[in-house]
Amino acid sequence: MVHPAITGQDARSRQRRFIGVMLAAPFFAAGAAVTLVTSGLGAAVTVATIFAAFGLCWFAALLVAASGRMTLAAQVALAMGGLALAGVIAAAGGLASPVALLAAALPFEAWWIGASRRAALWGAVSALAAILLQPFAGSVLPLGPAEIAAWHWLLPLAWASTVIPRVTALGGPADAQPAPLAGDRLEDMIDAVVLRVARHGEVLDASAKARTILKLPPELLFGTGLFDRVHLSDRVAYLSALADMRDGALARRLDLRVRLPQNGAGSTADNYRPFCLELMRGEQQDVFTLVLRENDEVAALRQELATANEAATSAEVAKGRFLAVVSHELRTPLNAIIGFSDMLLHEMFGAFKDPRQKEYVGLVKDSGQHLLAVVTSILDVSRIEAGAYATEPEPFRFEEAVEMCRSMMRLQAEAKDIVLQTQIAPDAGEINADRRAVQQILINLVSNAIKFTPDGGNVVVGAKRIGSHLHFWVRDTGIGIAEEDFANLGKPFMQIQNDYTRRFEGTGLGLSLVKGLVALHEGTMSIESMPGEGTTVTISFPVNGPKKRSTEKAGVLPMPAARTRGDAKGDRNGSLRKTA
Repeated sequence: MVHPAITGQDARSRQRRFIGVMLAAPFFAAGAAVTLVTSGLGAAVTVATIFAAFGLCWFAALLVAASGRMTLAAQVALAMGGLALAGVIAAAGGLASPVALLAAALPFEAWWIGASRRAALWGAVSALAAILLQPFAGSVLPLGPAEIAAWHWLLPLAWASTVIPRVTALGGPADAQPAPLAGDRLEDMIDAVVLRVARHGEVLDASAKARTILKLPPELLFGTGLFDRVHLSDRVAYLSALADMRDGALARRLDLRVRLPQNGAGSTADNYRPFCLELMRGEQQDVFTLVLRENDEVAALRQELATANEAATSAEVAKGRFLAVVSHELRTPLNAIIGFSDMLLHEMFGAFKDPRQKEYVGLVKDSGQHLLAVVTSILDVSRIEAGAYATEPEPFRFEEAVEMCRSMMRLQAEAKDIVLQTQIAPDAGEINADRRAVQQILINLVSNAIKFTPDGGNVVVGAKRIGSHLHFWVRDTGIGIAEEDFANLGKPFMQIQNDYTRRFEGTGLGLSLVKGLVALHEGTMSIESMPGEGTTVTISFPVNGPKKRSTEKAGVLPMPAARTRGDAKGDRNGSLRKTA
């Protein structure tokens, strides 16, 4: 019943003794009232006296247990004790009665509770006041004539019977209390919570460090209090360590997470913190000692990770804003350059005097168109990453998008003598998607396939319907992709570098844009490749279109690490497959 705020061992002992005396005193007062007050004042006054004794004493005990403040309650209790002693002595016949020996009870009980000479002195003053009040007690209390009887010796003897065991315990070797002091010494040496648990994990005792480390009163850890606060995924390891200790292990150590009280009233997330728990065998066979300390390394790593994630998020947002602003600022002058270059090429304001002038204007226009395409790709990627890319799904025949892509890429394929084929299944039918996005996906994939396919190769665009999804792919007979390059696929501004790809220009945004557009349609993308034999990019779209998103932020889905299909079959030179 000692208040949890009292942490000192001496203060807790004083409060424990005060509460014990206050709980036991009414029973002694009730016996004295029945034997001394009933004959003079009647049964009604006796019952009232008994209820008053129980009420006042127990109220004082509960007040100290609830507030932890004992000074005022102790002073009031000592004053009431002196008045009660004066009344009992007067009811027993005065100072000549053996009951007067109870005057020694006040200084002893005061010393027993306060454990100081000052407390004993105040108890003696209260007892002396009770004795000095005897001449006035008869005029204040309506007591009748009382006779001194031999059975009056029962009251001082009953109190003396309670003194003997307390004095014996106070002076004997048991007063050393080796177990608590050992726990205190261990707690002083390490910054940890020291617990004693039974063989099945019930907490029997916990040190006061629980208030500072776990932010919990030790009493809340008793029984299953500690186990209830262990993270669900760490309970198996905790129970396994206890089982090892029961089987005879000398010590065990494990890392676990413990739920601490919430810092703020508005917090809803579970406040789990990493801790290190050491289990050791104690002096008793079925009692183990647990040392619970904060895992500073894990906590520091978690803080560093949170800081790094916050910095990365801020950098990503800043990069997206920068790219969006720069892209918008570049498109306006580029459109002017392309438009005026086109007017000059058509000689709308007169012919060129030198043929080289027309050639240079053509180069300016081609460079402007190339740069405009790059800026548009950057803007699209930035919009996708920022969740601002607006899609407008509509039903259309997928074969129409393929034919449009084929017509745009035909000249590029013929320039390299590459055969551009289509394999569209009759059941491909319609798809509900953003037409512009699908066409952009096909153009980017076919353009990459033609770019990285040697002269005289083949590029195939195919599609078929499987269940509620439309699967379409672009297959080429190009240079393929090495295993170490799969990790960089789909990252913005990342290009696979080898002796062949270095001969081609590009920003590395094509596949990143494709991956973002696929994610916006809630589709999947997989890449299979074998160096020197070609690459196949397969995309799956839901035929009925993506589900509507209200406030969910669209973003680029991360690609898992590459998997080697051949390795699964025992062939180290097998084709590579990557799925997003």
